[in-house]
Amino acid sequence: MAIYQGLVIFGAAALGGMINAVAGGGTLLTFPSLIWIGLSPITANATSTLALLPGSVGSMWGYRRELGRAESRFLVLLGPSLVGGIAGAVLLRRTPPAVFDTLVPFLVLFATLLFAAQGPIQRRLRGGDPAGQPATAAWLAGAFLFQFLVAVYGGYFGAGIGILMLAALGLLGLTDIHQMNGLKNLFGLSINVVAAIYFIWAGLIRWPEAAVMAAGAIVGGYGGAGLARRLGRSVVRTAVIVIGLVMTVAMFLKIK
Repeated sequence: MAIYQGLVIFGAAALGGMINAVAGGGTLLTFPSLIWIGLSPITANATSTLALLPGSVGSMWGYRRELGRAESRFLVLLGPSLVGGIAGAVLLRRTPPAVFDTLVPFLVLFATLLFAAQGPIQRRLRGGDPAGQPATAAWLAGAFLFQFLVAVYGGYFGAGIGILMLAALGLLGLTDIHQMNGLKNLFGLSINVVAAIYFIWAGLIRWPEAAVMAAGAIVGGYGGAGLARRLGRSVVRTAVIVIGLVMTVAMFLKIK
């Protein structure tokens, strides 16, 4: 890894950590930057997943009070999160590289559009009865299955899973956005941890790049959050969407 490549991925991870602290969507920067320096998409995906874990831990810790007040019934979604996360990671490893190369632009486009729709979806989730409604057995089963599918996608690629998990929590009747974010961070960390462990076991991690990006994510998450807040959520979100769309177009052109 050349020095300029290290600086590029450190900067991408720092921006990604900053964006995750404010709006989420940092993978849309870290994943393409690893591809740009020459990693294969599968290796880039695995390395990005591991590198962003420290920031995920910090995000979950930041919502520890909300997690402490959450009803225990919501923790049932830890099961499908863990099982789906490892299933998605295994699926990634077994996907032929040429097939994943073809899927990458569509995955990035999907994650970018999902990120762009995050605000309207969150406002819709907050618009319900503040007291929430008890989850019936049918709602619980539906949320359980939905969370499993989200976790499979998270272990396979990962970008944009936060808003999907908020939707799953909405199915269970939870309307407190702070508790929802706390649970979302817990489930997201669970998905990424099991996926990262599998990627390490499978030998898919590029350790020098992962170490540089982990340092960048920590710097961005803790030191850059203030700057991101001064810029404002709308500026940060717009930048992520533009970058995601540019990367999508570039990747579509590459496979043609």
